[in-house]
Amino acid sequence: MLQYLNISNLALLEKASIEFDSGFTVVTGETGAGKSVFLGALSLLSGSRLDKSIIRSGSEICEVEAALYFEDSTELDAALKELGLPPCEEGTLLLRRSLHVSKPSKISINGSLSTLANLQALGSRWIDFHGPGEPQRLLKSECQLEMIDLYAQLEDEAAACEKAYDEWKETLRKIDRLRSSTQLSADQIDFLKMQIQRIDALELSKESVEQLETDFNRVSSSQDLLELTSELANGLTGDDGALSVMGQLTRSASQASEMDPSLGELASRLENLILEIQELGAEYEMVGASLNFEPEFAQEVQTRMVEWQELRRKYGREVSDILEARDEMAGKIGSQDDIEGSLKRLNDEADNQEAALKKKAAGLTKKRKKAGEGLARKAEAVLLELGFKKGKCGLQMVRQSDLKRYGDALPELQFSPNVGEPLRPLDKVASSGELARVMLALKTLLADIDEIPVLVFDEVDANVGGEIGRTVGKRLKGIGGSHQVICITHLPQVASLGDTHFTVEKDQSGDRARVSIEKLDADNESRVMELARMLGDRSAESARSHARDLLAENVESSA
Repeated sequence: MLQYLNISNLALLEKASIEFDSGFTVVTGETGAGKSVFLGALSLLSGSRLDKSIIRSGSEICEVEAALYFEDSTELDAALKELGLPPCEEGTLLLRRSLHVSKPSKISINGSLSTLANLQALGSRWIDFHGPGEPQRLLKSECQLEMIDLYAQLEDEAAACEKAYDEWKETLRKIDRLRSSTQLSADQIDFLKMQIQRIDALELSKESVEQLETDFNRVSSSQDLLELTSELANGLTGDDGALSVMGQLTRSASQASEMDPSLGELASRLENLILEIQELGAEYEMVGASLNFEPEFAQEVQTRMVEWQELRRKYGREVSDILEARDEMAGKIGSQDDIEGSLKRLNDEADNQEAALKKKAAGLTKKRKKAGEGLARKAEAVLLELGFKKGKCGLQMVRQSDLKRYGDALPELQFSPNVGEPLRPLDKVASSGELARVMLALKTLLADIDEIPVLVFDEVDANVGGEIGRTVGKRLKGIGGSHQVICITHLPQVASLGDTHFTVEKDQSGDRARVSIEKLDADNESRVMELARMLGDRSAESARSHARDLLAENVESSA
């Protein structure tokens, strides 16, 4: 479980140190208050790629660190060993990531410097995000396939099918390459070897090319960009910039509000606009300051870009095209002897692989159909609790014309929200609210099977409310019995069920906006006030009374 999280200079949050408990944690706050800071911090530690613009304005570095405890870290330690990283001490995994305005980011895992790829590999083991867009994924057959395989614990068989498919397709590619090959002269072989060396020297990958293109664009346009950012900074905060004009307008607005107090809110909004202009000007200045490059670095980037563009002209626009061409050239060199005999052996191998793959795919489809039908029946029971009194779920396996990595058929989840209506594919019948509840039903059923310890739900209750919202909260709380659940919510019915409650607030009373995170104790009046705010009016006794009733109900149900 996630034990603590330290955040510094992330977006509008200057500093926060947060201790977590097991079970169901809720995070609340006004719209726009900065609840996404939680998600941003956890995303950084899970290996997500985030732009340096998330660094707090005026700061040089943003840092996020966390400690996670695993009761049994055997499998995790094995994964760490495979990545060349230190094992956990007493079951604790330490993660740290920093983003610097002008320097490369740093990643530390258990005190050892590491890579983003390693952080991503570990992130898939400890955290899973479920956001507002998650229900739309349910419309995709690939997502449904993942759920069924998880529910029936078919991941190993699915991986074996994918591996068999890849091996079969690779054999077919070898056959195509060999059929198109001819005997090569010594000069031709030397030429192919030279091309392979050129490709290998660039160490091509999607990530390395993205970084190269980013560096090249910045180097190439640095002077123009520097002039533009300087113009923008001066236009915003310079002597004759927008800020000076806004100052006079603010004074006028203040005088107007003194004459007419009802204009006070407009004056306050104008003051906030000045703060935004100041921050924008400072950020443009920082961008300009980051555009100075060492000559050696600029030359190396330009040289590598020329080489990359030449390879693209020769072998294809994508990295995969060039790497495939590299493999083809290597294959031509290695297959000069006995081409006909090699073709015979490869064709026999491909036939055997295809036959074995068909058998694997048929068996996997049969198991998936049985498991999917069982999952649909269980989902019906959960949907009854979520307001679908006569809702029905079903599943069909749709045969595909060709073998694929996943097998020979894809699932099609079906749904009927109303009595007397036939089952139809989800994308044909489900509204956004219905889809959200179907997804939630499936997620709660899969939670006990899913071994990922930390589950983050970002406003998955956005399309429900009232009694259904309370049921959703109870479902999420139930998942908290076997996982650590962190839920960002706007529903008081959900928030009141949290074992731990954090609130996020934005303060704009000073010279710049600031976000703070506060833990609310279960018996603290501030939690009652926060729930009353979510109910509509923290100043109303009826709302506060309702909030106390919600908390009392939570205590009674937990007893």
